[in-house]
Amino acid sequence: MQKKKKRIFAVLLSAILVVALTGCSKLGSIINEIHGSLIGNNYIVYTYDNYGNQTLKTSGKKISITGNKIETVSYDSDGRAVTGYDLSSVITITIDGKEIESCGDTCVFVQNGLEPEVDFSLDEVNSSGGNGITDNAALARVLNRYKNDFGKSRVVVIKSQLGQPIAAFSGDNVYWEIPDDLPKMTKLMVDGKALYIHRANYQIIDKDLL
Repeated sequence: MQKKKKRIFAVLLSAILVVALTGCSKLGSIINEIHGSLIGNNYIVYTYDNYGNQTLKTSGKKISITGNKIETVSYDSDGRAVTGYDLSSVITITIDGKEIESCGDTCVFVQNGLEPEVDFSLDEVNSSGGNGITDNAALARVLNRYKNDFGKSRVVVIKSQLGQPIAAFSGDNVYWEIPDDLPKMTKLMVDGKALYIHRANYQIIDKDLL
Protein backbone atom coordinates (compact mmCIF):
# COMPACT_ATOMS: atom_id res chain seq x y z
CA MET A 1 0.00 0.00 0.00
CA GLN A 2 2.85 2.34 0.90
CA LYS A 3 4.61 1.56 -2.41
CA LYS A 4 1.40 2.28 -4.33
CA LYS A 5 1.08 5.70 -2.65
CA LYS A 6 4.70 6.47 -3.53
CA ARG A 7 4.07 5.57 -7.18
CA ILE A 8 0.96 7.80 -7.32
CA PHE A 9 2.89 10.66 -5.73
CA ALA A 10 5.75 10.23 -8.24
CA VAL A 11 3.30 10.31 -11.19
CA LEU A 12 1.58 13.43 -9.84
CA LEU A 13 4.93 15.16 -9.29
CA SER A 14 6.01 14.35 -12.85
CA ALA A 15 2.75 15.74 -14.23
CA ILE A 16 3.17 18.95 -12.23
CA LEU A 17 6.73 19.38 -13.54
CA VAL A 18 5.60 18.88 -17.14
CA VAL A 19 2.85 21.48 -16.76
CA ALA A 20 5.23 23.91 -15.05
CA LEU A 21 7.88 23.52 -17.74
CA THR A 22 5.29 23.91 -20.50
CA GLY A 23 3.99 27.05 -18.83
CA CYS A 24 7.51 28.47 -18.58
CA SER A 25 8.09 27.64 -22.24
CA LYS A 26 4.90 29.46 -23.25
CA LEU A 27 5.80 32.45 -21.07
CA GLY A 28 9.23 32.56 -22.69
CA SER A 29 7.57 32.50 -26.09
CA ILE A 30 5.33 35.44 -25.14
CA ILE A 31 8.33 37.42 -23.92
CA ASN A 32 10.22 36.70 -27.14
CA GLU A 33 7.30 37.92 -29.21
CA ILE A 34 7.24 41.33 -27.55
CA HIS A 35 10.92 42.22 -27.33
CA GLY A 36 13.61 42.40 -29.97
CA SER A 37 16.80 44.22 -30.75
CA LEU A 38 18.50 45.75 -33.76
CA ILE A 39 22.16 45.39 -32.80
CA GLY A 40 25.38 45.65 -34.79
CA ASN A 41 24.34 48.12 -37.47
CA ASN A 42 23.60 51.81 -37.21
CA TYR A 43 19.99 52.75 -37.89
CA ILE A 44 18.18 56.00 -38.49
CA VAL A 45 14.70 56.05 -36.93
CA TYR A 46 12.10 58.23 -38.65
CA THR A 47 8.76 58.94 -36.97
CA TYR A 48 5.74 60.19 -38.95
CA ASP A 49 2.17 61.15 -38.16
CA ASN A 50 -0.80 59.66 -40.04
CA TYR A 51 -0.42 62.26 -42.80
CA GLY A 52 3.19 61.41 -43.57
CA ASN A 53 4.68 64.45 -41.82
CA GLN A 54 8.01 63.67 -40.17
CA THR A 55 7.84 64.44 -36.46
CA LEU A 56 11.16 63.04 -35.21
CA LYS A 57 14.49 61.73 -36.52
CA THR A 58 16.96 59.86 -34.30
CA SER A 59 19.84 57.48 -34.85
CA GLY A 60 21.81 54.91 -32.90
CA LYS A 61 23.74 51.66 -32.99
CA LYS A 62 22.02 49.64 -30.27
CA ILE A 63 18.25 49.76 -30.68
CA SER A 64 15.65 47.65 -28.93
CA ILE A 65 11.89 47.62 -29.39
CA THR A 66 9.65 46.38 -26.60
CA GLY A 67 5.91 45.86 -26.74
CA ASN A 68 3.99 46.71 -23.59
CA LYS A 69 1.70 44.03 -22.25
CA ILE A 70 -1.78 44.73 -20.99
CA GLU A 71 -3.95 42.38 -18.97
CA THR A 72 -7.13 41.24 -20.71
CA VAL A 73 -10.17 39.44 -19.33
CA SER A 74 -12.33 37.02 -21.33
CA TYR A 75 -14.92 34.46 -20.31
CA ASP A 76 -15.08 30.74 -20.91
CA SER A 77 -18.18 28.75 -21.83
CA ASP A 78 -19.13 28.44 -18.13
CA GLY A 79 -19.00 32.19 -17.61
CA ARG A 80 -15.76 32.11 -15.62
CA ALA A 81 -13.36 35.03 -16.08
CA VAL A 82 -10.09 34.08 -17.78
CA THR A 83 -7.12 36.43 -17.48
CA GLY A 84 -4.75 36.78 -20.41
CA TYR A 85 -2.27 39.21 -21.90
CA ASP A 86 -2.10 41.14 -25.16
CA LEU A 87 0.10 43.83 -26.66
CA SER A 88 -0.96 47.44 -26.21
CA SER A 89 -0.57 50.06 -28.94
CA VAL A 90 2.43 51.51 -27.09
CA ILE A 91 5.97 50.43 -27.95
CA THR A 92 9.13 51.43 -26.11
CA ILE A 93 12.09 52.21 -28.38
CA THR A 94 15.45 52.28 -26.62
CA ILE A 95 18.22 53.95 -28.63
CA ASP A 96 21.70 53.70 -27.10
CA GLY A 97 20.15 53.72 -23.64
CA LYS A 98 17.64 56.54 -24.25
CA GLU A 99 13.90 55.78 -24.48
CA ILE A 100 11.03 56.83 -26.72
CA GLU A 101 7.48 55.77 -25.88
CA SER A 102 5.50 55.69 -29.11
CA CYS A 103 1.78 55.11 -29.67
CA GLY A 104 0.04 55.25 -33.03
CA ASP A 105 2.78 56.95 -35.04
CA THR A 106 4.47 55.36 -38.04
CA CYS A 107 8.08 54.41 -37.27
CA VAL A 108 10.60 53.49 -39.99
CA PHE A 109 14.00 52.05 -39.02
CA VAL A 110 16.46 52.42 -41.90
CA GLN A 111 19.84 50.68 -41.80
CA ASN A 112 22.80 52.92 -42.65
CA GLY A 113 23.74 52.56 -46.29
CA LEU A 114 20.14 52.26 -47.47
CA GLU A 115 19.13 55.53 -49.09
CA PRO A 116 15.70 56.34 -50.55
CA GLU A 117 15.62 57.30 -54.22
CA VAL A 118 12.66 59.52 -53.44
CA ASP A 119 11.79 61.33 -50.21
CA PHE A 120 8.23 62.44 -50.90
CA SER A 121 6.81 65.72 -49.69
CA LEU A 122 3.12 66.32 -49.17
CA ASP A 123 3.09 69.20 -51.70
CA GLU A 124 4.50 67.04 -54.47
CA VAL A 125 1.92 64.35 -53.83
CA ASN A 126 -1.05 66.73 -53.68
CA SER A 127 -0.04 68.42 -56.95
CA SER A 128 -0.55 65.14 -58.79
CA GLY A 129 -4.30 65.79 -59.03
CA GLY A 130 -6.84 63.00 -59.04
CA ASN A 131 -8.98 62.25 -56.00
CA GLY A 132 -6.21 62.55 -53.44
CA ILE A 133 -3.48 60.20 -52.35
CA THR A 134 -5.92 57.38 -51.60
CA ASP A 135 -6.49 57.17 -55.36
CA ASN A 136 -4.10 54.56 -56.79
CA ALA A 137 -3.95 56.39 -60.13
CA ALA A 138 -2.71 59.54 -58.35
CA LEU A 139 0.04 57.56 -56.62
CA ALA A 140 1.00 55.96 -59.94
CA ARG A 141 1.38 59.37 -61.55
CA VAL A 142 3.70 60.49 -58.76
CA LEU A 143 5.82 57.33 -59.05
CA ASN A 144 6.02 57.67 -62.81
CA ARG A 145 7.51 61.13 -62.43
CA TYR A 146 10.41 59.53 -60.54
CA LYS A 147 10.66 56.34 -62.60
CA ASN A 148 14.09 57.19 -63.99
CA ASP A 149 15.40 57.80 -60.45
CA PHE A 150 14.78 54.17 -59.53
CA GLY A 151 18.00 52.47 -60.53
CA LYS A 152 16.95 48.91 -59.83
CA SER A 153 14.23 46.47 -60.81
CA ARG A 154 11.88 46.60 -57.80
CA VAL A 155 10.48 49.64 -56.03
CA VAL A 156 9.44 49.71 -52.36
CA VAL A 157 7.00 52.48 -51.45
CA ILE A 158 6.52 53.17 -47.73
CA LYS A 159 3.28 54.94 -46.83
CA SER A 160 1.66 56.25 -43.68
CA GLN A 161 -1.43 54.55 -42.23
CA LEU A 162 -3.63 56.94 -44.20
CA GLY A 163 -1.81 56.15 -47.45
CA GLN A 164 0.44 59.19 -47.73
CA PRO A 165 3.71 58.14 -49.41
CA ILE A 166 6.77 58.73 -47.24
CA ALA A 167 9.72 57.35 -49.19
CA ALA A 168 10.58 54.99 -52.04
CA PHE A 169 13.57 52.66 -52.31
CA SER A 170 14.66 50.39 -55.13
CA GLY A 171 16.58 47.13 -55.24
CA ASP A 172 17.08 43.98 -57.27
CA ASN A 173 16.62 41.60 -54.34
CA VAL A 174 13.65 42.68 -52.23
CA TYR A 175 11.59 40.60 -49.81
CA TRP A 176 9.62 40.95 -46.59
CA GLU A 177 9.18 38.91 -43.43
CA ILE A 178 7.46 39.20 -40.04
CA PRO A 179 10.06 39.00 -37.24
CA ASP A 180 9.11 36.67 -34.39
CA ASP A 181 10.83 38.84 -31.79
CA LEU A 182 9.60 42.32 -32.73
CA PRO A 183 6.12 43.54 -31.84
CA LYS A 184 3.78 44.36 -34.73
CA MET A 185 6.59 45.13 -37.15
CA THR A 186 7.50 44.15 -40.70
CA LYS A 187 11.07 43.66 -41.88
CA LEU A 188 11.91 44.52 -45.48
CA MET A 189 15.26 43.55 -46.99
CA VAL A 190 16.51 45.65 -49.91
CA ASP A 191 19.70 44.28 -51.45
CA GLY A 192 20.95 43.06 -48.07
CA LYS A 193 20.01 46.19 -46.11
CA ALA A 194 17.25 46.11 -43.48
CA LEU A 195 14.23 48.35 -43.32
CA TYR A 196 11.88 47.85 -40.35
CA ILE A 197 8.45 49.48 -40.35
CA HIS A 198 5.92 49.85 -37.54
CA ARG A 199 2.34 50.98 -38.25
CA ALA A 200 3.01 51.69 -41.91
CA ASN A 201 1.67 50.55 -45.26
CA TYR A 202 3.96 49.49 -48.07
CA GLN A 203 3.96 48.22 -51.64
CA ILE A 204 6.65 46.32 -53.56
CA ILE A 205 6.26 47.07 -57.27
CA ASP A 206 8.16 45.80 -60.29
CA LYS A 207 9.70 48.85 -61.95
CA ASP A 208 8.44 47.63 -65.36
CA LEU A 209 4.88 48.23 -64.14
CA LEU A 210 5.50 51.96 -63.68
